[in-house]
Amino acid sequence: MLKQFFFATIVTIASLPSIAQTFEITSSDVGSDKTIPNKFVFNGFGCNGNNLSPEVAWKNVPAGTKSFALMVHDPDAPTGGAGFWHWVVVNLPASVSSLAQGAGTADGGALPQGARQIQTDFGTSGWGGPCPPAGAAPHRYRFTVYALTVDKLDLPDNATASLSGFMINMNMIGKASFTALYGR
Repeated sequence: MLKQFFFATIVTIASLPSIAQTFEITSSDVGSDKTIPNKFVFNGFGCNGNNLSPEVAWKNVPAGTKSFALMVHDPDAPTGGAGFWHWVVVNLPASVSSLAQGAGTADGGALPQGARQIQTDFGTSGWGGPCPPAGAAPHRYRFTVYALTVDKLDLPDNATASLSGFMINMNMIGKASFTALYGR
C-alpha cells in the first residue's frame, strides 16, 4: 500500500506541467540589498564617483512582450515625496535582454538602436548615479525593468520621468525589480 502511494505521488508530480519562471532582473555590478560600488556613484554635488551605469540583465520575459523600459528610482531622496529618478530608458527592443556596463552615457550612443533615455532628476539624460545627502541613512535604489505591450512609447521630446512612468505602467504586462543601497 505504501509503495503504491509513493509510486502514485511520483507519477503525479512528474506529470505536472512545468511551472513558469518568474520575470527577473539582475546585475553583475550591483547586488540586491548590497552597497553600490563607488564607480557607479554620481560625480558632483559632493560625490566623487565615476558615474558609470551598471550592467543590468533580465530573463524569463512575459509572453507578448514587444519592448522594455528600465527605470532606476531613489524613493528616499528628500524631494517632498517624489523621490529621485536616476535613469529612465524606454523603447528597448524585445530582442534585448541586457544593457552593458557604461551603456547609460548622456548621448545614448551605447544603447540598442531605437532606445531612448529620458531626462533624469539631475536635469540630463543618461545614468545619474547615487549621491544622497552626506550623513543620511543609506538610500534605496530600485532598478525596475518593465515588459511592455507596445513596440514604442509615444512620448514628447520633453517627457519627464513621471510622464514616462505613467505611460510605462499603462502599457506594462510585467515588471521585475531589485533594490541596491548607497549612503555617505
